[in-house]
Amino acid sequence: MKLNNKVVIVTGGARDIGRAVSLKLANEGAKVVVNYLSSTSLANETIALIKAAGGQAIAVKADVTKATDVAYLVAETQKAFGTNIHVLVNVTGGLVARKLLADMDEDFWDFVMQVNVKSAFLTTKYVVPYMPAGGAIVNFSSQASRDGGGFGASAYATGKGAVATFTRAMAKELGPQGIRVNAVDPGMIATTFHDTFTKPEVRTAVANSTPLRRQGDAKEVADLVAYLVSDDSSFITGTNIDINGGTYFS
Repeated sequence: MKLNNKVVIVTGGARDIGRAVSLKLANEGAKVVVNYLSSTSLANETIALIKAAGGQAIAVKADVTKATDVAYLVAETQKAFGTNIHVLVNVTGGLVARKLLADMDEDFWDFVMQVNVKSAFLTTKYVVPYMPAGGAIVNFSSQASRDGGGFGASAYATGKGAVATFTRAMAKELGPQGIRVNAVDPGMIATTFHDTFTKPEVRTAVANSTPLRRQGDAKEVADLVAYLVSDDSSFITGTNIDINGGTYFS
């Protein structure tokens, strides 16, 4: 129970990697706030899974690209579990669609940046005032931030690169307060993200090209997040840790 009685917010915590993170941290004793926007049934399922295992959790609907919604998310967290928020995990993000430069307009570009970058900025800004020394933030970047992303993913890759840089900047700024900030950079993980945006033959080719010859699992990413928010990683901050089966070495 490495996170016993710690209060945790997981944005995008209802499905796929977010769900795996929520379950893992609850299993480590955390009181988990599962943030979601449109996945109401999945959020309820995640809460039910946590409670069935003896954990504590609530679901809060909030659009984390909007300051008013983020303020509401923080208020609901404190209403349920008290003033202090010990851990923030920013899973929210997405490719939205594969578009080449010629096909992108300004609105598309801005929306991708809001979903991936503005969301991390707003949650960090609103949570940090209530995060005590010893707190931890984990952002989600991507292998795309390292290699530029796949075909039609330039906006997404750019946004995730910004998340990686924001992580380093916040590690410097918040370190004197005793708050650590790290990011994880997943590669090919078996989730609905790739079900939606990656062709099966591409997934197979990428999996076969990794040294481990497979895709990753959401639970493996959750295990890394649990390490980064626990005291086991107490001298680690400002990192962007690759988890891609060896597809890309930083």
